[in-house]
Amino acid sequence: MGNARVARDYYGILGVARDAGPDEIKRAYRRLARELHPDVNPDAAAQERFAEVTAAYEVLTDPEKRRIVDLGGDPLANGAAGGPGAGDPFSAFGLGDIMDAFFGGGTASGRGRGPRSRVQPGADALIRMQLTLEECATGATRDLAVDTAVVCAQCSGSGAAPGSGPTMCDICGGRGEVQSVQRSFLGQVVTSRPCPNCRGFGEIIPDPCRQCGGDGRVRSRRTVGVRIPAGVSDGMRVRLAHQGEVGPGGGAAGDLYVEVEEVPHELFTRDGADLHCTVQLPMTAAALGTTLDLPTLSGVEELPIEPGTQNGTVRTLRGKGMPRLRSTGRVDGYGDLMVHVQVVVPTRLDKEQSDLLDLGAGSRNGHGLFSRLRDSFR
Repeated sequence: MGNARVARDYYGILGVARDAGPDEIKRAYRRLARELHPDVNPDAAAQERFAEVTAAYEVLTDPEKRRIVDLGGDPLANGAAGGPGAGDPFSAFGLGDIMDAFFGGGTASGRGRGPRSRVQPGADALIRMQLTLEECATGATRDLAVDTAVVCAQCSGSGAAPGSGPTMCDICGGRGEVQSVQRSFLGQVVTSRPCPNCRGFGEIIPDPCRQCGGDGRVRSRRTVGVRIPAGVSDGMRVRLAHQGEVGPGGGAAGDLYVEVEEVPHELFTRDGADLHCTVQLPMTAAALGTTLDLPTLSGVEELPIEPGTQNGTVRTLRGKGMPRLRSTGRVDGYGDLMVHVQVVVPTRLDKEQSDLLDLGAGSRNGHGLFSRLRDSFR
């Protein structure tokens, strides 16, 4: 005796009643297809479920197969084409094509999107500009040589040779798309795609401009003036509107972005609007105190070192850092300059220096000795 086989519940797979009409079955399938189609849900379990739903829809929309189901049979029991596991019957279409073609979209009814314009907006462009820390602090004005696309002077962007012009595409009749008919289990499906003859423009240029080859633009080098505001930092970009590439067909130019590359400074390191630097002091200067002439971005500043200054001490000069750049491009105050003190202990002492240190270590009043020691280290 052969093994008994239970017929699949195709109504249950679609979630409809046994007396469901064609419209109800179609709505149920459409809802499930939007959820389970591989273009939407790549999960393997969802793909397997989608194959089952598709098979159920095929069966219940075929009067003969549905009659077999209603009699208790399974029209796909013998592995007929279209059953679960037989592959995705919609593999030639995307989810949008399925919904448009089967459920009233534009391609099924033959209503296309129309030709696309030959005039397209241009792309943005990016160039980099190196600036010193001083230039970032004060701002800079530069003239930059930019290689970019400009409107063709010979055809003024039309792409056609002088005295000629575009003509209607005789393949698509100016629609910019062609239609094809494909067969599916639901019957014939009409789909549209861009016309390969005119590339979707609906017209062709029989006599292209010899200067631009029909593109309406040519490559050229031009000079662009750019003003960099004070307070910029590494990685910031300045936007120059409509200074980028002209688009195909003489379309509107994109924007040009100038990205700042800040050159490392030999003395200062930057942290936002604050600056940091390190000064080295002999231990005698740290012990007795001194005054340093410290270069800053705004000139030389006197920095007093208090007696007894320890290694690692940080002195702050308020307002001696970088300008704070607001989003409007205006300066809103200045950062600070952090001076890190590094006390240097000598590694080699001559006999006089060693004797003076020994004498100072045992003296209750070593001010005079430290003065002599400082003079010795100098």
